[in-house]
Amino acid sequence: MTPDLQAGKRKIMVLRLYFPHAARVAHSRLWHHLSRPSLANHLLHLAKKDGVDQALVHLVDAGYLHGDTRIRHRHVEHSHRNLPQCLELIDTEATLRAFCKTHRHQLALARVLLLPCEVIDDHGLGLD
Repeated sequence: MTPDLQAGKRKIMVLRLYFPHAARVAHSRLWHHLSRPSLANHLLHLAKKDGVDQALVHLVDAGYLHGDTRIRHRHVEHSHRNLPQCLELIDTEATLRAFCKTHRHQLALARVLLLPCEVIDDHGLGLD
């Protein structure tokens, strides 16, 4: 039986947003004209407000984004502006698609991936 057909289980998806470390919020209100928060922090708060089940920002030590010619590394004192950053949201497909649609103006700098998941064990009852 496929995971999405199991009785009582929701089909869980992962939405991954990849963007540069220096990405900032688009100017959507007066406060953002004065002090633009980081895109990762802003989207994390929006996900919480929108009721997304789980969200996390991955700390990236090294990597490159689509179209970048160099590998970027995190340094103790400074992170390169193009160092990749990843925000991962976990919920149902409908919830994640609604999040993308609602906040699409903030996702212009992001590479957006929607990945299917298989929940092995939701409640720690043991794996068979």
